[in-house]
Amino acid sequence: MEILTFVVGPLSTNCFLVYSAETGESVVIDPGFVAERELERIMDQLERLSLKLKYIINTHGHPDHVSGDLPLKERTKAKILIHRLDAYMLHEPEVQLSAYRFKKFKPDIELREDDEIRVGEHTLKVLHTPGHTMGSITLIGEGVAFTGDTLFAGSIGRVDLPHSSPREMEYTLREKILTLPDDLKVYPGHGPATLMGVEKKTNPFLLELKRGGKLS
Repeated sequence: MEILTFVVGPLSTNCFLVYSAETGESVVIDPGFVAERELERIMDQLERLSLKLKYIINTHGHPDHVSGDLPLKERTKAKILIHRLDAYMLHEPEVQLSAYRFKKFKPDIELREDDEIRVGEHTLKVLHTPGHTMGSITLIGEGVAFTGDTLFAGSIGRVDLPHSSPREMEYTLREKILTLPDDLKVYPGHGPATLMGVEKKTNPFLLELKRGGKLS
């Protein structure tokens, strides 16, 4: 599984191009771009590597992660995937009270826990990780985890936004994130990549939960 990272949009969202070098199948995770030049960067890589874009996957429905979905779909005919609990955010963007503007649309596929997404000979498994939004997901691959805005290097996603939940985030972190293998490389929605084992030892939010505390 090969991974290219693009930092896009006003909020410096990490957009990932994940592909099989063997088959040429690929997916894009969180195309939160708003500028045409950012779309062209992705298209250039697809062409340079002779890749066929199969899916556009959103880790959640916030505009800084989905605003490039439609432009990318129009250029590639790839299908748009998002968890079923965040699907409404794509066709009701006004509920997010965001300065981002994009056309309303519906996903092609609504994801659920344990769904598997094939990328050539590789598989990304859907882990439902609500908290930042109710339909947030983490994608688990071979030695990697794409955590969206659930887990960052040294931090976690905000839970003070509309449609977020501190209680759900606590459950997600305790029962799901903290049970993942230490050697997973974490690719978050913003900021640098990290290792799951490092986060378990140093992330103040995870340490507080391990001590039996709560998210403040």
